Amino acid sequence: MLNKVPEVTVFFWVIKVLCTTVGETAADYLNTTLNWGLTATSLFMGALLAVVLVVQFSLRRYHPVVYWLAVVLVSVVGTLITDNLTDNFGVPLWLTTAVFAVALALSFGIWFGVMRTLSIHSINTRGREAFYWLTVLITFALGTGAGDLVAEKLSVGYGPSVLLFGAVIACVAVAWKFLRLNPVTAFWIVYVLTRPLGASIGDFTSQAHADGGLGIGTTGTSIIFLALIVVTVVYLSVTRADAAETRAVGADRQRGVH
Repeated sequence: MLNKVPEVTVFFWVIKVLCTTVGETAADYLNTTLNWGLTATSLFMGALLAVVLVVQFSLRRYHPVVYWLAVVLVSVVGTLITDNLTDNFGVPLWLTTAVFAVALALSFGIWFGVMRTLSIHSINTRGREAFYWLTVLITFALGTGAGDLVAEKLSVGYGPSVLLFGAVIACVAVAWKFLRLNPVTAFWIVYVLTRPLGASIGDFTSQAHADGGLGIGTTGTSIIFLALIVVTVVYLSVTRADAAETRAVGADRQRGVH
């Protein structure tokens, strides 16, 4: 198979943050606005994710629409996993954050032990793809818990949380660019942090003014960010600007390789 994951460009991070925002607001919309409840919402979205992942695994190369649809659904399901633990089972946010942090470390450890790499540039076997999506799901559940813990339980607030997580991501980027932080390590740190960043953006946009938000609501926020995702993914589907093979051909041409 060709690599099943897009190249890490600015488009990757933009859509990733948009997906995490939609994951936060869409879960709230189905659960609260439509009164589906956590259980029904979780079952429906879990089944939908399973179908999309079956399609994703059946492909032999990266397809923007399928890949990013899977990321959106993983974001929603990851949010619902944490919400179920905290709301239905009364598990404290600090404990869910700690548990998913341990689960992520175990996932990385087993993945590296079996495959000898954590790089997303080599997601070209079924085994590596399975480890990749499991790890991504855990990062979304972890990010949901961490974001809610910082914004709500620690009373940082939604707006300040956006600035806080954005600043930490910027520090990681500086460490990678100028202090030679391992690129794979930097990637996964930022991947985890963009989840609470996106969740904080979603909460800040959707929540009422009295709660420290902009008051747009979960419906309006979900529509806006979904529209941005669709526009960007359509662009990538047409141009394939983030496809590994496309960028490799472009690099060969610059070097004069035919």
